[in-house]
Amino acid sequence: MSEHHILPLRLYVGIFLALLVLTAVTVWAAFQDFGAFNDVVALGIAVIKASLVVLYFMHVRYQPKLVGVAIVTGIAWLGVLLLLTLGDYMSRGWMPFPGK
Repeated sequence: MSEHHILPLRLYVGIFLALLVLTAVTVWAAFQDFGAFNDVVALGIAVIKASLVVLYFMHVRYQPKLVGVAIVTGIAWLGVLLLLTLGDYMSRGWMPFPGK
């Protein structure tokens, strides 16, 4: 049986305010030039925001460890699929594009 966790309202407000601050940081970062690290900075902020939402608003932090294993497995599988797609895309240099 799962145990219900009643969290204080101030925790939800704090997470919400953190998400608002991170959204402002995202907008600020969009106007900055980090060179080759533009995507890294944007994805880093997005991962932090997504982690807060999953852990607290979806209550994953207080679930059994098996739920965490399922989430990590899903993220790992997404990574495998992205790497396979990127490998296919990068290996198509030999293929002429139509109209060129």
